[in-house]
Amino acid sequence: MHRKDSQQQRVRAFAVIAFVVAGAACARPVAPPPTPQPVIRPPQLVPSPASLVTASGAAFNITRATGISVDTTNAEVRAIGEMLAALIRRPTGFPVAVTSPSTTAGGAIILRLAPERSSLGGEGYELNVTTDSVRLVAASPAGLFRGIQTVRQLLPVDIESEMGIERSSWTIPALTIVDQPRFAWRGAMLDVARHFFTVREVQQYIDVLALYKLNVLHLHLADDQGWRIVINSRPKLTAIGSLTQVGGGPGGFYTQQDYQDIVRYARARYITIVPEIDMPGHINAGLAAYPDLACSTRPPGLYSGTDVGWSTLCVDKEATYAFVDDVVREISAITPGPYFHIGGDEVQTLTPEQYVRFVERVQGIVNKYGKKMIGWEEITKARLNPTTVAQQWKSDSATAALQYGSKLVLSPAPKAYLDMKYTPSTKLGLNWAGYVEVRDSYDWDPATYMKGVTERDIVGVEAPTWSETLRNISAVEYLAIPRLPAIAEVGWTPQAARDWENFRSRLATHEPRWQYLGVNYYRSPQVPW
Repeated sequence: MHRKDSQQQRVRAFAVIAFVVAGAACARPVAPPPTPQPVIRPPQLVPSPASLVTASGAAFNITRATGISVDTTNAEVRAIGEMLAALIRRPTGFPVAVTSPSTTAGGAIILRLAPERSSLGGEGYELNVTTDSVRLVAASPAGLFRGIQTVRQLLPVDIESEMGIERSSWTIPALTIVDQPRFAWRGAMLDVARHFFTVREVQQYIDVLALYKLNVLHLHLADDQGWRIVINSRPKLTAIGSLTQVGGGPGGFYTQQDYQDIVRYARARYITIVPEIDMPGHINAGLAAYPDLACSTRPPGLYSGTDVGWSTLCVDKEATYAFVDDVVREISAITPGPYFHIGGDEVQTLTPEQYVRFVERVQGIVNKYGKKMIGWEEITKARLNPTTVAQQWKSDSATAALQYGSKLVLSPAPKAYLDMKYTPSTKLGLNWAGYVEVRDSYDWDPATYMKGVTERDIVGVEAPTWSETLRNISAVEYLAIPRLPAIAEVGWTPQAARDWENFRSRLATHEPRWQYLGVNYYRSPQVPW
């Protein structure tokens, strides 16, 4: 792994003034050195915006007098302004007040909510930077939040420092950006079932997603190796089902308050949490807690291995659907997002008829609690509602969803599975889908990836990280970075505006940012660091 200290040592340069002695009686005056001009850097944004035009004027310089102007009566907009202010305050030491437009003095950063700018969509924004001001306009708070991630990346990378930094200037280059995402769903999945990750570790991952304008975190909350969320009506799920993980160890679980803390943290960054309880397969942790839900009369024990396809709910028992109802009801009640993921993959012990009957019945339960169902591509064997989403991962079978008016999230393993090894020498990860380097994750077009699927059939893209070999968030980051920024650009940037050579050059400039943030990463030889 490649990690550098997040706070690097810096050496201040001092000017040496040479005095030329002309004689004992007088000295020749020396002109003062010229004032150094701020270095204007070309924008190195990831993901690349839909439209960027640089201007010839002077850059905007943040000073002690700079404030952030927002509509202070709008709590969401004010919170976004405070996030940007906090980012700037730490390294600069500047006060950066967040005030209403009438009270902002000095050069201003102006955040304006303009619902009439509907052409920008739900996450789009327009950014205009001149020597006098930074003006960010969006039709929604989510658009303003995406826009401040652009402002963040336009500032010197030292802006990420937790400590004060001595700089002659904090500049943002003069430009105009008009930007909005290509796809509505730009996600990442984190498997917290095979290895458990704490609330703080999940929040760290959310921070990375936010930086790269991703807007969905799909949490895989249950599998054979562990059940990770409290269900009050089924207390044994965590009392028993959470007690192990791959390779053994204590496992762990989230209380419902923990889960709500994750949801709240993500929501403040305009990221939707999609909970997944995998069923009817990948369910051994649940069966260990409630053996009556299995068809076998022999109670299953806890499992810490990595085999798949062997566990299943007994789909012919009415008790199974009462269990599913309890789980969906409780999780849906604390999930503000519109989706509930039922998994549905790798079921090898049911007949096709049993599987279809289960999926269709569970679809009704999910809908009953006000959620739209999503599942892995195998669910397309059933009759789907138009609101249901199928998540492609290994084949073209997901296209069967289109006959029902359902749409797709693309997560092709040879492109988007972040738990695949980069090369044969990568110590972490798996290789069943091949070796996936950064260019593999970047160089594909979702609209042409699958025969018979067009852009209008696709909700978006998602990068899953399965955790069989990943014991902590540092290991997750090592496999995710820099492939996750590549997937982020696939999901955000228009296809015609994407280019591998340009991307890898921009990506290289993000290394110091990751170092400041303490984010682990792989130093791919494909990137000119």
